[in-house]
Amino acid sequence: MGRTIAIGDIHGGLKALIQVLNKVEIKDEDTLIFMGDYVDGWSEAAQVIQFLIELSETIDCVFIKGNHDVWAEEWLRSGDVHPTWYMHGGKETMESYNGFSDEDKAKHLNFFENTKMYHIDAENRLFLHAGFTSMHGVEKEVFQQTLYFDRTLWEMALTMDKRIEKHSELYPKRLKHYNEIYIGHTPTTNFSSDIPMQAANVWNIDTGAAFKGKITAMNIDTKTFWQSDNLPSLYPNEKGRNK
Repeated sequence: MGRTIAIGDIHGGLKALIQVLNKVEIKDEDTLIFMGDYVDGWSEAAQVIQFLIELSETIDCVFIKGNHDVWAEEWLRSGDVHPTWYMHGGKETMESYNGFSDEDKAKHLNFFENTKMYHIDAENRLFLHAGFTSMHGVEKEVFQQTLYFDRTLWEMALTMDKRIEKHSELYPKRLKHYNEIYIGHTPTTNFSSDIPMQAANVWNIDTGAAFKGKITAMNIDTKTFWQSDNLPSLYPNEKGRNK
């Protein structure tokens, strides 16, 4: 039986992605779930997308949509440059496409268009980029942008009284729908941690690759995890999103 491996935010760090996947030693029967934000930060965003497209031809992959991916998708589709995107890694992503053909860009646009807003596996474990606000579960989220922008789910989990048990009426209804919830989006380095963090039944595996942290891959059954080197050490002549 294959493993299920969740991979945190990548942000254009192809060297780190390859490094961490080599540590995982992927087998043909494994399933890889990528948590989104493939682009924006380091200089190899387009190369990351090409790598993931090719990887998915031989390995079962699930690709979640992140907020940065939404901006890149829109640029590839229409040429529109969102000013917020440009200031937060979009410039580096655009530059990474130098030398890529229109055919390549069309394939990459197709990749982004087919990323999923969320994924629920057979064990009722939820994977999404950021969070959700509906007390009735992610399927009932009215504002789809919430799924890749929300930070309230993680903040709520972090500040919960650990003495509240899951069967209690005080336990947040949002968290009762799923056995476990896996997210990225909010770097654990914001909380002085460069490893995955757990709060209630929520696991955050964005370990700050966009900035000074690492890319993390986690076996969600055993909670074993592997990490790349810190991204600035792999891209010493770049700033990433450390402006």
